[in-house]
Amino acid sequence: MNREIIAKEIRLVGEDGEMKGVVTVAEALVMAEAAGLDLVEISPNSTPPVCKILNYGKYRYEVQKKAKEARKKQKVVVTKEIKLRPTIDTNDYNVKLRNVRRFIEDGDKVRVVLKYRGREIAHQEFGMKVLSQMEQDTADIAKIELAPRLEGKQVLMILVPK
Repeated sequence: MNREIIAKEIRLVGEDGEMKGVVTVAEALVMAEAAGLDLVEISPNSTPPVCKILNYGKYRYEVQKKAKEARKKQKVVVTKEIKLRPTIDTNDYNVKLRNVRRFIEDGDKVRVVLKYRGREIAHQEFGMKVLSQMEQDTADIAKIELAPRLEGKQVLMILVPK
C-alpha cells in the first residue's frame, strides 16, 4: 500500500476501474494523492504488479464482508453415532432408524456401531443381519461410505447423505 510498494513500475487501474497503463510508482502515488485515495497493490505476483487507486479502509471492509459471507455458506459435516446391539427389539430398532433418517436428512454423516457382548461374537450373522436391514431401510436417502467391518468386538458402518 502507498509507499510500501517496492516495484519500480506498476500496471495502474484508476478509481473508476479504467486501465491507466504501466506507470512508475511515483507517478501513481501522485495520482492517488490528487484523488485523496490510496494506492493498493492488488496482484503482486504478476509482471508488472497490478495496483489500484481506491479507499483502503473501504476495500478492507469489503474483503472482510466477502470472507464472512463465505464462512456462512460453509456446511460443517458432523458425524453422529448410533449404537446398536445384535439382539435389538423391533421397536427399539425403529426408534434408531428414525434417528438415522433424521440425521441424514439434516446433512450429517451417521456412524452405526453394532457392539457384541460376551459370546454374541460367535454369532456374527445376527449383527450383520441388523446392519443389512439398516442399509436397506435407508437406501432411498443414504449411501454407504464405509461398508460394515469388524473391529474388535464391534462392527462399524458409515452412512452419508446421497
